Amino acid sequence: MKKLWEKGYELNSVVEAFTVGNDVVLDQVLIPYDCRASIAHAGMLGKIGLLTADEVEKLTETLEKIIRLYEDGKFTIRPEQEDCHTAIENYLTEELGKLGMKIHTGRSRNDQVLTALRLFYKDQLDECDKRITALIKSISAFTEKEGATEFPGYTHMRRAMPSSIAMWGQSFIDSMEDNRKALNLALELVDQSPLGTGAGYGVPLDIDREYTAKELGFARVQENPVYTQNSRGKLEITILHALSQVMLDLNKIASDLILFSMPEFGYFELPNEFCTGSSIMPQKKNPDVLELLRARYHVIIALEAQLKTQVSNLISGYHRDVQLTKEPVMKGFEIAKAGLEVAELLFGHLVVNKGKCEAALTDDILATERVYALVKQGVPFREAYKRIAKEYK
Repeated sequence: MKKLWEKGYELNSVVEAFTVGNDVVLDQVLIPYDCRASIAHAGMLGKIGLLTADEVEKLTETLEKIIRLYEDGKFTIRPEQEDCHTAIENYLTEELGKLGMKIHTGRSRNDQVLTALRLFYKDQLDECDKRITALIKSISAFTEKEGATEFPGYTHMRRAMPSSIAMWGQSFIDSMEDNRKALNLALELVDQSPLGTGAGYGVPLDIDREYTAKELGFARVQENPVYTQNSRGKLEITILHALSQVMLDLNKIASDLILFSMPEFGYFELPNEFCTGSSIMPQKKNPDVLELLRARYHVIIALEAQLKTQVSNLISGYHRDVQLTKEPVMKGFEIAKAGLEVAELLFGHLVVNKGKCEAALTDDILATERVYALVKQGVPFREAYKRIAKEYK
């Protein structure tokens, strides 16, 4: 089995396993993206006269076959192949002979992996956006049904002023809309094609990078070849930061619901199917799903911190260190998508106990309203404040 960097000697097996890491597993999801990029690249090589129309057609047909095999679960990466790029090129060579060897003309594995990853990131960001939309719809339906119910608002973990289900729910809708802007910023940065920049210093061919960018649906070409390599890790940090904003909201939703569904509060009730039990205490119904939702925000920010340190202190250009930026982002997407799905389900089944909400609206949380009632009568605010404050000494 030939490696793309084959030099005619055997790599030490321990070193090989260490350098490959778990790319064999991670790269499975990149197979269709790498094939798409290779189809566009083959078309470009045909356009500039380095491949015939027949060669482009054969390469395209074989790459599309790989995508179908992948979709049927019949195309996998073997450990000795290191990654999806080698597996795909090996298959092309086995099927097409010397023609398969031509596909790597005008590119490096460096810009090849960047292109596949960015196509993957674009799809994942789009999926997160769709799940945010679904969550917003779920919260909106919940607040439309229960929004008129009032319950205490809190500052310093003490009852402060009246709030409502509508006000509480809308706060997360508004924040999710801001999160969408953060994700769109990440998408804007990702949406530039690195294909054709080689190992970070261009290739000595007159290639058409605009053509491949357009074919792959990128908004623009990433012009500077050095920056394509320097941006690996930088863009991933931006993605994880945007995802951390999503998870921060889910963390707060979970924290609120854990507290307010306690019997001591009882403002919200979780359906049985969302609760787990205790192995020793038969009466327990535990909000494990909320606790895990709350905890996974910390996993996301740990992944972000990992990337921030991973890519620092490296000089310009490619370094193998950046291979380790792939997994944290993939994990981040899975965590965020799962969290959004769980939150959407929660709001679809969450129950409000109106009686307990109303019972918690004691006179003391109307103190500020009483101050402003005096203000409306012409009493200066500070004097009105002092009059009411005397009642709560």
